[in-house]
Amino acid sequence: MLARGFQGRNVVVFGLSRTGLAVARALALGGARVVAWDDQLAAREKAAALGIPLDDPSRVVWGEVSALVLSPGVPLTHPQPHWVVDLARAAGTPVIGDIEVLGRTLSLGHAPRHVVGVTGTNGKSTTTALIGHLLAGAYGLDHVAVAGNIGRAVFDLDHVPDEALVLELSSYQLDLVKSFRPTIGAWLNITPDHIDRHGDIDGYVRAKKRMFAAMTDKDMAVVGVDDTTSAGVATELEKRKGGPKVVRVTVGTRARKGISCVDGLIHENGKAAADVRDVPSLRGAHNWQNAAVAFAVARAAGVSATDIAARIGSFPGLAHRMEEIAVVDGVRFVNDSKATNADAAAKSLAAFKRIYWIAGGRAKEGGIAPLKPLFPNVARAYLIGEAAPQFAQTLGSEVPHTLAGTLERAVARAYADARADGSGDATILLAPACASFDQFSDYEARGAAFRALALGIAHEKNGAAA
Repeated sequence: MLARGFQGRNVVVFGLSRTGLAVARALALGGARVVAWDDQLAAREKAAALGIPLDDPSRVVWGEVSALVLSPGVPLTHPQPHWVVDLARAAGTPVIGDIEVLGRTLSLGHAPRHVVGVTGTNGKSTTTALIGHLLAGAYGLDHVAVAGNIGRAVFDLDHVPDEALVLELSSYQLDLVKSFRPTIGAWLNITPDHIDRHGDIDGYVRAKKRMFAAMTDKDMAVVGVDDTTSAGVATELEKRKGGPKVVRVTVGTRARKGISCVDGLIHENGKAAADVRDVPSLRGAHNWQNAAVAFAVARAAGVSATDIAARIGSFPGLAHRMEEIAVVDGVRFVNDSKATNADAAAKSLAAFKRIYWIAGGRAKEGGIAPLKPLFPNVARAYLIGEAAPQFAQTLGSEVPHTLAGTLERAVARAYADARADGSGDATILLAPACASFDQFSDYEARGAAFRALALGIAHEKNGAAA
């Protein structure tokens, strides 16, 4: 996929991770004169191997540069602007990101019928993937694409789809947009996050709200309103002259207008429309919000409520996010390795009632103390990694626990205990509430190891039964 709007212009791309590499290639394909750089030698070497021209930005004549395209991970304002940002600003050079480059590309007549932006603090990836699932079911896989912060850089797509482009948008990405305009903007929720990058909660919210800035009365804003900040955003948009139409989404109370979800039943304008109670990938109230927002977006994109209801139950979910791996001897194995802090782990601990909980790794501030109200859901805990002794102190006498040390021992002991449980409702849950870096390269490697162990038990059981 190529980037349009910069043909014959000088563009500096800084930050050569997945996003930076993709946008640098796309700009060059679109006729821009690109030079790129990264603080890390390994990243520069990778770019050079791909044929991307490199030059130290301190040697660039910034007065001749049309734009600095900054990768999302490079600090824009806090804790202080990166030195390349200072150079660009001193010369009056616009600082933008790949999503703004996309916006300019789409504005030149290459846009799909629906451009969906999804943001918020929690649930973005699941909601983005679910929207893609629903729209692909309606319009066909070849006519819908999912990209952005979910893991695939938008300029890594082969082409712009004709029906729908669904984008997960982080605050880092939105901080760099100026004219990007989704036709449907979905806002899930707000809790304090990324304060180190935005200065304070107000800076974080301002970055998120940039998604709506260029939207017009031809567009639709779907807003979860279950927290005070998000409800305020919905009200602001409703009052904005010429702004997008607003659909409010709430969980827990049936609303006469908009979309609501009560105990897993989604309602549209007060009438039952879809049921997610038995969808394994959408367990828990937090996933009900994700499902309700996705329902509202799909409706805004023209999909019938009947088609959504028929399709939503086949959503496979995302790897490492409350991913059901197997059921063996009535014991459910669930991989929530993405739950790298207490707030994230709380979602899955609240979704099950008899849990054999695998937790631990490299502890984050606050540990698991905030999870104490959910301890009654835990039959026994199996503690791994550096945090095991600390977590054992927090659990104390409230929760029986085992210092398992490694994930392999934790899974084996949890399965033995859960199989002997006899309740018929036992769940072995990997929800570490920790970073993975003491024993694994990342949360994905940790989740993959858990999946392999669970499937190994399933295969062994099936082989014995045969």
